[in-house]
Amino acid sequence: MTRKAAIIGGGVIGGGWAARFLLNGWDVAVFDPDPQAERKIGEVLANARAALPALSDVPMPAEGRLSFAGTITEAVEGAQYIQESVSERLELKHRVFAQIQQVAPGVLIGSSTSGFKPSQLQENAADPGNIFVAHPFNPVYLLPLAEVVPSPANPPQAIEQAKEILREIGMFPLHIRKEIDAHIADRFLEAVWREALWLVKDGIATTEEIDEAIRMGFGLRWGQMGLFETYRVAGGEAGMKHFMAQFGPCLQWPWTKLTDVPEFNDELVDLIAGQSDAQSGAYTIRELERIRDSNLIGFMRALKDRNWGAGRVLREHDERRRAAFHDGEATGAPLVMAQMQVLSGWIDYNGHMTESRYLFAASETSDAFLRLIGSDMDYVASGFSYYTAESHIMHLGEAKLGDRLTGTLQVLAADEKRLHIFIRIMKGEEAVATIEQMLLHVDMKAGRTVAAGPHVLDRLIPIARAHQALPRPEAAGRFTGQRKG
Repeated sequence: MTRKAAIIGGGVIGGGWAARFLLNGWDVAVFDPDPQAERKIGEVLANARAALPALSDVPMPAEGRLSFAGTITEAVEGAQYIQESVSERLELKHRVFAQIQQVAPGVLIGSSTSGFKPSQLQENAADPGNIFVAHPFNPVYLLPLAEVVPSPANPPQAIEQAKEILREIGMFPLHIRKEIDAHIADRFLEAVWREALWLVKDGIATTEEIDEAIRMGFGLRWGQMGLFETYRVAGGEAGMKHFMAQFGPCLQWPWTKLTDVPEFNDELVDLIAGQSDAQSGAYTIRELERIRDSNLIGFMRALKDRNWGAGRVLREHDERRRAAFHDGEATGAPLVMAQMQVLSGWIDYNGHMTESRYLFAASETSDAFLRLIGSDMDYVASGFSYYTAESHIMHLGEAKLGDRLTGTLQVLAADEKRLHIFIRIMKGEEAVATIEQMLLHVDMKAGRTVAAGPHVLDRLIPIARAHQALPRPEAAGRFTGQRKG
């Protein structure tokens, strides 16, 4: 049964929540009085559709239905989960919660607040136990962290239910045990932000130089190891105790101004804004969002390959959806296994995607399918794998720089040792190439074909049977040079 999430407030954060729920199969109703809300959320959703599937190695569920409600009442009716993302004004949030709980009693309400404590949000509420903090990070549709902050008024089972919902949409619910202003991450960011403002105000560095210091250095370390693990490594073989002994005295030195705040006036605002315009003004906000998303995908895919940090969350989400797929989502439709974009290194002198990249696209598609059925890197490490024995590619159209491509896969036949597949590389509704392949299951140490493992066959054979109902592709079985018709 399709579930419904209500998003109250459709700004950058609310739009990201809407995209995260939609692309994970939930119906979503949005309420926002801004007349531009539908356009803004449409643009966020377009970015999410291009980005989130690139992190997945399992077919995405059917996208939910998006609707825009004229009132809060209309938005929350029938919702199983509600996320509030209105402006950071406590009295406004209280009015919103009161309206919600008049028509949706007993429904969980997560707040995207970056500063207020849950006990403040719950003041005078009809049902305070269902209101809690679920603070995400932008872009919500890509970054997994959600700080889940309860108060003593929240029943533990309600918070566990909320955390499970967040896990189901691919997020990492970080349960914060004690409520505190600004939670954990934003307190840390506030310290860095305050120090950065002083560096700009005092003429030490520009906004660009500060950003370069972060992204060329410690930001890369933080993205995969955080703070304490990074410093543990910095302590060498002696570990954290040595690091603390070596650098602990620095805490007493006047290195920072964390207890002092620069005067927030028009002069400081103009200084920061002017430098930021010089640094990034050549790009629109939407262009910067797409650049950010593409970079995040690259980082997170690398972490996923290593089962580390945010990549571990992606793997676990894939495993949950792979189990659901195995339990009943193997339909007769060709499986959507890969989402790609034609990059500058993919094109030849004609401006078209080069042949090697069609094979790469096919490999991305078939590799994702192999992971789906359990023939993943752990399986390969155990000494078994599928080897491609034959390939036949047909070029049917042209893909050019920037084109979005989708790889679909149809199982033509399968038994214990063989896997016969048909891949389509789609540009919208047009197939730009088809690739037919025969794969053999191999014991790599013995160097011979053997039966696949039972857990692989348990996933593969039901899909193969479901695909028998599909029309056989006209190009299946063609030989090179065969005339059409």
